[in-house]
Amino acid sequence: MSAMAANGERLHSDVLIIGGGPGGCAAALQLEKHGISAILLEKARFPRDKVCGDALSGKVMRALERLDPALAARITTDPQRMPSWGVVFVAPGGGSLRVPFSPETGKGEAPGAILPRFAFDAQLFDAAKSCALVRVLQGQAAVKFDRVAEGWCVGSTAVANAPGVQVHCRLVIDASGANSMFARHVAGITMEPRHHAAGVRAYYRGVRDLDQQGFIELHFLKDLLPGYLWIFPLPDGRANVGLGLRSDRVRERRLDLRSELVRLIADHPTLRTRFKGAVREGDIQGMGLPLASKRHRLSGDGYVLVGDAGHLIDPFTGEGISHAIISGMHAADVTRDMVFRNDFSANATRTYDGRVWKRLGQELAISARLQKLAHQAWLFDFVVERAKRNPALADTISSMFTDLDLRAALRRPGFYMDLLLGRGPRKAVQRTRSATTNQSQG
Repeated sequence: MSAMAANGERLHSDVLIIGGGPGGCAAALQLEKHGISAILLEKARFPRDKVCGDALSGKVMRALERLDPALAARITTDPQRMPSWGVVFVAPGGGSLRVPFSPETGKGEAPGAILPRFAFDAQLFDAAKSCALVRVLQGQAAVKFDRVAEGWCVGSTAVANAPGVQVHCRLVIDASGANSMFARHVAGITMEPRHHAAGVRAYYRGVRDLDQQGFIELHFLKDLLPGYLWIFPLPDGRANVGLGLRSDRVRERRLDLRSELVRLIADHPTLRTRFKGAVREGDIQGMGLPLASKRHRLSGDGYVLVGDAGHLIDPFTGEGISHAIISGMHAADVTRDMVFRNDFSANATRTYDGRVWKRLGQELAISARLQKLAHQAWLFDFVVERAKRNPALADTISSMFTDLDLRAALRRPGFYMDLLLGRGPRKAVQRTRSATTNQSQG
């Protein structure tokens, strides 16, 4: 039920969701399954844009299928969606490696996709609005958080021609994104430049040589390490183009990322010919990405943090959408248990931390290590050149998208030594698995 509250209205619910992005909508849809009512406050009015790379990984689609198969089907058939079958890594030295997401490239449904967040988020938000047990209030920015005897009193201000509201609840599910006031002022999670990335994005039309199978491009340019520039193809000859770099490096180098994006596509030898004659649509927009390279407590007395509000963005790939959906679903599952037990204490919410880190912790730890290695330009050049000459290694890298044991191999120095000594990718991965097993047994 979508509605606007009357002036000064006091609302009551066991659960308040702050934010109507993927994390908040996932929590709402999962709560609906559990028969739990909630209020969702969203400061924007949908449809609204969200600055993002627009890439939907296979993990996003799998999470959506578990959440709501009908919603996943609607996303899959959206006319603005571009199927994506893989990724092209471009090393600092200019060598490139084409890595498919699946050995069955071009057959059946593509594992990944590119879809503008304007369309993707609108689909999720419409699904949340259709929930009978969730009251959705648009144009309401949650700005005041008071701990009271019965839980929380959360006050909002109207963003556009609507009165604010006051919500009394037992539990806050904070899914309000990278700039969450709740996470900063209540949970005490602050932005640390070393564990945060800055990014910019623009849409271009007329970029040459976009991949016909929707392979996304990640350009690890020397000027950007440990970040990268991306080119994600969209239908009708359009592309989402942007770059991201850790915030401490941005400060150290005193970079203006908008100017840097313009400079690189105009001057860089691997980019300038492709962008000759290309037309930018709209402004270059910026975003902040709170990275999961440092673990934070995701819950407290009467609250849980979902998605970007909990700093759950993959520190190497920038993946955030799937983590928002996954954590939103876990938040709802834990909420069901808390409602049943009538216990919203910090001890009860801690279960949420355990579930999220069990699901995402290993993957994020590996990515944090890979991010630390990403400033080594020679590593990219070395692996790409070896993989171009060795199909088995290229296949191993492709499998790393779905196999965490294989991805873990990349963070071990011995993996590169094995490749250097010609032992081959199978031997390198076997040695990594053996070392990991010995460590866990020790």
